[in-house]
Amino acid sequence: MPVIPRQIVASVLRADDSPGRVKRQFARLLTQDAQVMAAGLSKNPMDGLFSKGLGPKHRIDLFDTQFYLSNVRQIPELRFFVGYVVQKIKQRVRIYPRIIYKDLSLAWRTASHYSLIDGNIWVGKGDVRITEDGAYQTIESNEATTDLPLEMQTALEDLLSWTRRAASGTGVLEQVLRRGPVNRVEPYADFRRPREIAQSDPRNHINRGEPVAKFLRHNDPTSLTVVAGFEPDFAAGVLERAISKSRLYGGKLRRFRVLSMNREIQYYFYAGARHAWLMPPQATTAALSSYGVRTVDVVADDNLFLPGYEYHHMEATATGNELYSQIPPGFAGQVCPFDDHKADASPWLDKLPLIVDFRRFLLSE
Repeated sequence: MPVIPRQIVASVLRADDSPGRVKRQFARLLTQDAQVMAAGLSKNPMDGLFSKGLGPKHRIDLFDTQFYLSNVRQIPELRFFVGYVVQKIKQRVRIYPRIIYKDLSLAWRTASHYSLIDGNIWVGKGDVRITEDGAYQTIESNEATTDLPLEMQTALEDLLSWTRRAASGTGVLEQVLRRGPVNRVEPYADFRRPREIAQSDPRNHINRGEPVAKFLRHNDPTSLTVVAGFEPDFAAGVLERAISKSRLYGGKLRRFRVLSMNREIQYYFYAGARHAWLMPPQATTAALSSYGVRTVDVVADDNLFLPGYEYHHMEATATGNELYSQIPPGFAGQVCPFDDHKADASPWLDKLPLIVDFRRFLLSE
C-alpha cells in the first residue's frame, strides 16, 4: 500500500447545517445505492435505527470521511451517539453504523464490539496487547486504538452542549455493534485488518515503532524522557484552545491540541481547576478506518496518560480484599468526591516533565 499521507488540520467543527438538512443529505446517500455495512442486528438503518429516532442530526467532516451523528443517548454504562461513518471506497459509498461514546477519561472513542458480563454491558476497546509471564499470558485492551481523531474531540464535546437531557439508549448498542462472547477482548477483523495493513509498511511507523516517550526509572515520574523531535511545541505548535465543562474536574475544563516539534505527532492536554493531564498522542496521518480512527499507533508508556482521577480501590477476590489500582504505587491522592472507586492521580501527574512544561508555557499565560 502507499505511504499514508500527513495533514495538519487546525480545527474541525460541526457542519453548519440544520438537523433537517443533515437528514436529507444522508437520505440522498441511501438512495444513491450506498452500501450499508452493518455489524449489529439492524441491517437496514432506515427500518431499525431510524425508527428509534436515531437518524443523523449532525455532521462532522475530517479528511475523506464524514461522520453523521444522531442526538445523544444515555445508558448506565455510557453516553453515546450513533455515528454513521461514510467513506468512498473504489467509487462506492459505504456507510458504517458505529457507537461513538465518551469514556470516563473524557476521551471520545468508537466501540469495536460489545459483550454482556453478568447482565452488564462491556464495550470493546479496540486492539489488544499480549504479554507473557512464564506460563501465563495476559491479553489487555490497547484503549488508545479506539480514540477518535484529536482533531474532532472538541467538536464532539461541543455537541453535548446541544443536549439538555439525553434520551434513553436502552437496546441501541446491540442494534449497531457486533456482540462477542463474554471472554472476547480482542476486536474482530474489520477493526484489526486495516491496522495490520497500515503497519505492514515500515514507512508508516512513528519513530520506527519504538516508544516516543518512556520512563528511565521505575515508578519515577521525573525520569520521563521524550525522543528528540517528538516533544510538544508549546511555542509554535498550539493548534487549538477550547473550553468545555466537567463537574468532576471543578467546572471549566481547558483543552489544548499541540503539535510535536517534528510535526509527526500531536498531543491533547486537559486542564481543570486543579488537575492537568493528557491523552495518548496521535500521528498526523490523514487516513481513517471504517471505525473513524487512525490505523498507525504512537507508542509511549501508558503511565504518561493517566486521567486526573484514576481507578484506585479495594476489590473483593477469592483470597480476600485486594487493592486494584491504575495509579503507580505511592502516588494515589485523595478519594474522588464523586466516585469512591477512583483517587486523585495528581501526585504522579504533576511531576511529569510534560505536565510541568504544559503548566509553565500554556497554563501560566
